[in-house]
Amino acid sequence: MLNLAKIRFSGNLEVESGLHIGASSAFAAIGAIDSPVIKDPVTNLPIIPGSSLKGKMRTLLARSYNQRIAETPNDDDERICRLFGASTGGGRDGQSPIAGRLIFRDSFLANKDELMDKGLSTFTEDKFENTINRTTMIASPRQIERVVRGSKFAFELIYDVVDSTEVDEDLEMILAGLKLLEFDYLGGSGSRGYGKVAFKDLKAETVFGNFDVEALNQKLEG
Repeated sequence: MLNLAKIRFSGNLEVESGLHIGASSAFAAIGAIDSPVIKDPVTNLPIIPGSSLKGKMRTLLARSYNQRIAETPNDDDERICRLFGASTGGGRDGQSPIAGRLIFRDSFLANKDELMDKGLSTFTEDKFENTINRTTMIASPRQIERVVRGSKFAFELIYDVVDSTEVDEDLEMILAGLKLLEFDYLGGSGSRGYGKVAFKDLKAETVFGNFDVEALNQKLEG
């Protein structure tokens, strides 16, 4: 064990194909977007919620590391539960809740001026799609709002260092989760080409306590 320390991972999450993380839309007027993206109510610019990153990363790690079918997230591999949390002990004694060691921040658009310099006047696009009933052959068109390719979002992830014997394993799991996300997709309709992302200019720094992150930054650069 060691005294609590906090490591911050930061960088840019770059959108490499149109990204859709939806906001609630109970009613859409004729001609309006059927499925809008979630936006910051203060700036009306698109954001990537920390909950979306957390949920997708956990799902990918569970599919990669669980040795048995997990009926609920509480049944995930112990390494996953200690990073993301569990309400009933997940993989340990099955009773005591586990506080996750990761904090996922919301990611806000970081290159608004750059996109405007490229001639963009809006930061989302409307993607028109059709679903076709195989029996009646009737098409059902819809409009999907997507964050435009080339958008960059300020990424921040906090890791709590609480047990020196588990740090290396935890950090390897975090790096694996980020890499898996790059090879998968974020948001909806990934099989249609949506949501390809990449983490750029990642770095780690100790923001509280004492922990040497030099070796970790070498891995991030590699």
